[in-house]
Amino acid sequence: MNHFDVVVVGGGPAGSAAAIGCAQRGWRVALIERRAFPRFRPGESLHPGIEPLLQQLGVAERLCREDALRFDGHWVQWNGPPQFNGFGGDGNGRWRGFQIAGAQLDDALLQRAAALGVTVLQPHRAQRVLVHQRRVIGVDTDTGPLFASYVLDASGASGWLGRQLQLPVRRCSPSLLARFGYLEGCMAPYSQSPHLLADTDGWTWLAQVTQRTLHWTRLTFEAQSQAKGDHLPCALPAPLRALSSRSRPRSADVTWRISAAPAGSGYFIAGDAASQLDPASSHGVLKALMTGMQAAQAISDGLRHPALQTAAQTQYSQWLSDWFERDKAQLQRFYRLHPCPPRWLPTDE
Repeated sequence: MNHFDVVVVGGGPAGSAAAIGCAQRGWRVALIERRAFPRFRPGESLHPGIEPLLQQLGVAERLCREDALRFDGHWVQWNGPPQFNGFGGDGNGRWRGFQIAGAQLDDALLQRAAALGVTVLQPHRAQRVLVHQRRVIGVDTDTGPLFASYVLDASGASGWLGRQLQLPVRRCSPSLLARFGYLEGCMAPYSQSPHLLADTDGWTWLAQVTQRTLHWTRLTFEAQSQAKGDHLPCALPAPLRALSSRSRPRSADVTWRISAAPAGSGYFIAGDAASQLDPASSHGVLKALMTGMQAAQAISDGLRHPALQTAAQTQYSQWLSDWFERDKAQLQRFYRLHPCPPRWLPTDE
């Protein structure tokens, strides 16, 4: 069978959330993921507010179990002495975030999608988008075409569908690369809570994601510093430089950008394929899950009520744009407080 209601390109959090959301509403879904799992992925520090979303998706019990590494907030050393930013609490106690390896999050979501009847094609590669009379009608893959009423692109920063359709992208920063990797070991105080540490070139994030694995992410603001390869070991606090690396450091394009057309005739775009800020915006996984779930709702509305398709596309696009602009403004304000703010920031109004 190669006819579906929805074809999803990308099996990360956004794609799996979209597939789950569509399958929960009774639609026939195929998901294409080009890589076999587990794949190398950054560790994730998840805000406690994400748990209701994981419950809706049916993976909270697996990911938020009792033996998960939990934390009450994170330490920030930015424009003064270190400061602890707690999540707060209510009558039931303190709110607690949790650490999880990115590969574990991917696996839980994709297995949930498969359990709901999603046809998971992995490893499988999307070759080109299929278009008829200016409407997206499917995806041609390395094993043949898949036809669908909607294609949802959740291919990440590569923006597969945007490139296929030559959709315009608005960039709001110079090219930015985040480097990330894992260290072998556990060392206080970094094992207790995540730390965000500013320095003259940018910042470093440190978080214990398993009992014996410490994740680091490093961002430098300027191209010159990036060209110098300014990362480990000099960017790490001195006590951590003795820890051995668990794998070769990787890098990811985290240039601030947003698609000018994240929804259109026969398609939606979610996750980093739709919009992206660098990791200091602090809720990349939340954005991935919410855009996937919101796109699933919009697709379902369009399938059940064809007259609402255009309105659903417009609503989704406006919602995504408003969220991006709020997060961008907040991140700009935060970076202006950095001891050496990036020179490319717009003048504070």
